[in-house]
Parts: sequence; C-alpha cells; structure tokens
Amino acid sequence: MAFASITAQSLLKKHPLQRIHSPSRGFSALVHLLGLSSFVWSFKYMHENPNHANEAYGWHFQYLTVIGLSLSTLTFAIGLLADVTLSARLFLIKNLLSICSAPLEVLISILYWGLRVIDERLVVPDWAVIPLNADISFHAIPSIVLLIDLFLLSPPWTISILPALSLSSTIAFGYWFWIERCFSYNGWYPYPIFEQLPFEGRIGLFALSAVVMALSTGTLKWLYGRVNGYGSQSKPHSRPGAISQNGNL
Repeated sequence: MAFASITAQSLLKKHPLQRIHSPSRGFSALVHLLGLSSFVWSFKYMHENPNHANEAYGWHFQYLTVIGLSLSTLTFAIGLLADVTLSARLFLIKNLLSICSAPLEVLISILYWGLRVIDERLVVPDWAVIPLNADISFHAIPSIVLLIDLFLLSPPWTISILPALSLSSTIAFGYWFWIERCFSYNGWYPYPIFEQLPFEGRIGLFALSAVVMALSTGTLKWLYGRVNGYGSQSKPHSRPGAISQNGNL
C-alpha cells in the first residue's frame, strides 16, 4: 500500500516546466469547466437556432469550426475528468488530444477571422446570421482556452515538424473528402469560398491549411519554451503527459 501511494504521488507531480499544477481540483478544473461551458453553449445555440445545415447531410459537422469544437469538447471533458479523479492516465490522454485540437483551433481562428476581414461573404453564407457573442464563442473562445491549457496547465510538446505536418495533412485532406461527399448530397458547400474556388483552388487551399496548422504547432511549441523555459540545453524527450518522468530533464 505504501509503495502504491508513493507511486501515485509521483505520477501527480507536475512537469518541471509546467507553470500551474494539473490535474487538480482547483484552477485547472475551473479552466476546463469554463471552457466546457462555452463549448456546450455553442452546441446549444446551433440546436436552438436551426438553419440549412440542420437538415443537410452531415449536419453542422460540415463545418471545420464544429469539427474543431467537438474535438475541443472531448479534450476538455477528459481534462476535467482528470482534474476530478486526479488521473495521470486521463491527463496523458488530454495532452495527446491537445496536440491536435489546439493547433486546429488556432488554424480555424486564423482562417476565419483573416478571411472575414477580407470579405465576410467568403466564410458566412448570405442566409446565415451570426450574432457577435455566438461568433466569438465559435471562432475565438476555443483557441483562447486551449492556449491557456497549453501554456499554463500542460507539459511541453515533443512533436517535431514532420509528424505535425503529417497530422495536419491528414486532417486537411480528410476534411476535403468529407465536404465533397456532403456536397454530392446537398449541392452546396459549407463555406462560400469553396464555391468561388475551382477544383485546383480548393486543393491549394487545403494544402495551405495543412502547412499553416503544422506551422502553428511548431510556433506553439516554441512559444511554450519562451513562456515556461526549456529546462535544459537538451531537447525534451518525454511524451506529452508522461508525468512519470518528471524531474528527469
């Protein structure tokens, strides 16, 4: 029993570069609860304010925004469970999911707000009405809270640029195949920009998105080091969430 207690305590020690203790039933649980509340509100808004997408093939999952929101919800739900149960295994799963969800939400924010500044009609159909609070909840809050989780409540990422590019390319072209399937049933694309681009243009857009997401992964990894330090001259070698290796930098 004593050995099991010592082992459990060692697993719950935070990574030396992690700024705030997590999993925990304090600040970490509060961040994950507030983030989940915003995500749930966004899904509630979609349910209570139906539009063309509600009756279409693929529902709102045609939108990259909603796919990202779903992944963020899963990430924070597991994070909150880790906080409540103080589970090192759930903490590890949350951190692994974050490697995908955080760069994806950053990509969504960059693409959405960037294109909206150029021309709102590129990302918002004529029939869609999005009030400011919903717009922020869908396209800003997820990336903000995931960045808080990364910089304050997580160990450093160890993913390199090539695996990051492979992951982002899989997501980008998987999404491309998915919306083309939805288009074959619905006869319209979720984002007006897809209507305006020829086939080759859509391929280029998804390829560019994959590169931007991979670069955001690398940038977030670099920013983490700038914010929290690097700990040693050697590169970190433990997996994200591998808190059993704490202190062995």
